[in-house]
Amino acid sequence: MTYDIYQVDAFTDTLFEGNPACVVPLKKWLPTDVLLNIAKENAVAETAFFIYDEDCFHLRWFTPDLEIDLCGHATLAAAHIIKTELKYNSNIKFKTISGNLHVKNNGNLYYLDLPSRPPIISKLPKEIKLSLNIQPQKVYKSRDYLLLYKKQEEIENIIINRTTFDRINLGHGGVIVTALGEEFDFVSRFFTPQATILEDPVTGSAHCSLIPFWASILSKQKLIGSQLSKRGGTLYCENIKDRVIVGGKAITYSKGIFSVKTN
Repeated sequence: MTYDIYQVDAFTDTLFEGNPACVVPLKKWLPTDVLLNIAKENAVAETAFFIYDEDCFHLRWFTPDLEIDLCGHATLAAAHIIKTELKYNSNIKFKTISGNLHVKNNGNLYYLDLPSRPPIISKLPKEIKLSLNIQPQKVYKSRDYLLLYKKQEEIENIIINRTTFDRINLGHGGVIVTALGEEFDFVSRFFTPQATILEDPVTGSAHCSLIPFWASILSKQKLIGSQLSKRGGTLYCENIKDRVIVGGKAITYSKGIFSVKTN
């Protein structure tokens, strides 16, 4: 059977920047092992699969390694395809393992309503500490470890010793490094141990922690963040009690079809 597939660069409006995600609309769910194999074949950070049912979209996210609990950039990519390719003109409601997620579209910006995950002070596991060429000022944790640094230059210059880093398994989580920005309110990068892709280009879900963290430090509820990967991306952020709004742009890179057989 054949399926449509799209590849989208999220958190950017320029091709070959931001974070690439594949999006696959389905009529019914394929077996989980098949979904994972499709994600492996796509070889991008995330593949989003969705099914439309009764005015909402059931959404799942897969890396090349596992199904995860939340992905911002693949949610943005899915919303972009639903709007531009499926011509769905209402606000989008996703049902996911992390609860209901809503996406509003305003011009060329998509705004994701995501759960807030404020980090709390923590200790850094030795595997992570030994893998870093620059040590953080402070360590926090929610789903992800959040490492606070003195300045943007340190974020730009962080190098991960992958051999040491991959000795720890954080499940769905990863490691955020962050500092005050020079041109933006804050900057960050995101790394995942034992993952096919070590550094994620732009990580919407990490901002579930970054937004309440920096909103508290800067005493402002609307912020602009920049993820300093090689591809880079800009995120328009708002802190709202137990939710965060993550806004970004998207552009379609490709569209096509693929075929798989299932038992």
